[in-house]
Amino acid sequence: MVDQNNQKARRRFAPRRYLRLIALLIAGAVVAQGIAGRVHQEADLQQWTATQAIPTVSVVLPDTSANGQALTLPGRLAANYDAPIYARVSGYLKNWNVDIGAHVKKGQVLAEIETPDLDAQYSQAQAELANAVAADQLAGTTAGRWKEMLESDSVSQQAVDEKTGDWQVKQASVASARANVARLQALESYRVIAAPFDGIVTERRTDIGDLVNAGSGEGQALFRVADEQKLRVYVDVPQNYASAIGARIRATLTVPERPGESFVAQYLSTASAIDSASGTVTIELMCDNADGKLIPGAYTQVHLTLGSTASPTMRLPSSTLILGHQGEEVATVASNGQVTMKKVTIARDLGAEVEISAGISASDRVVDNPPDSLADGDTVRIASHAGSRLAAAKTAGGPHAQS
Repeated sequence: MVDQNNQKARRRFAPRRYLRLIALLIAGAVVAQGIAGRVHQEADLQQWTATQAIPTVSVVLPDTSANGQALTLPGRLAANYDAPIYARVSGYLKNWNVDIGAHVKKGQVLAEIETPDLDAQYSQAQAELANAVAADQLAGTTAGRWKEMLESDSVSQQAVDEKTGDWQVKQASVASARANVARLQALESYRVIAAPFDGIVTERRTDIGDLVNAGSGEGQALFRVADEQKLRVYVDVPQNYASAIGARIRATLTVPERPGESFVAQYLSTASAIDSASGTVTIELMCDNADGKLIPGAYTQVHLTLGSTASPTMRLPSSTLILGHQGEEVATVASNGQVTMKKVTIARDLGAEVEISAGISASDRVVDNPPDSLADGDTVRIASHAGSRLAAAKTAGGPHAQS
């Protein structure tokens, strides 16, 4: 009877044991799953932390173009020929024939001057010449007669020599008087003021009846004539570009009064000397102005493309430079993402860019705006947009691939 009751009790509690066992198994599975999840999350966190610790950088390729450096500098325009016209003789202005803006030809009469004083001097010189010629003729006749009398011993040799010497003096007087007449005759021709070359009258500073003084020291210029068919352009180029100045310079001009238009200029010469006050060297360009669109004396913007220097250089943005203990350096990135610091030699500082003459190659990927903590041997990740632009730059042959 007791065994039966025990059997009945065991049969009654058996399902409960199974349920407890199942519950324990489920709880163990849940705990194991939670532990595994936390381990996986911790591994992911460590991997994410390690990934975030690798800096992301933008890179650029050196600019290897050899077309020269482009500059924009202020310049000044000047006429090919520009001459103030002064009076060569004194007097009163009789008339003027041209005004400002008139186109004149070489030798064309601009004005005439009345010269009463010069006319009187010229008349006096002609009279003195006639007197000298008459005296010369008389002295020559006298000297000839005295030579004839010397043959008959009627006069002494001394007397003949004196008459011959007097004749020579009279001959010299004639030559002097004739030269004076020629001088005054030349001055008489200056009563007419003529244009020295083809050009345009840019100034007229006289009027009828004005007292005119000869020369540039005492009087002002009566006219100014300029040849504007061609214009000279003077540009002051900074000293650090002096080595690139030469016939290979290409230049275009722009002026504010003609927006959207440009004018081609040709290199003419250089001063070949640095102005100690400004640190610049002056170059001279020549621009064709047959259409008259440019005005002498005007301000112009000169866009220069300088010839390349003898040694090949590459350009990088100034933001790529690192000032280290060894001098100027740049950080380059290898294909495996490892950073290599390279010392560079700067040929010229162009402001936003620098020219590098040594230290890098054209294929180097240079870090732009490198972090201060970046060091040789570090691993970096290139920004995706920078990488795509690098590929596009290589395909298109472009120099820069900045982010």
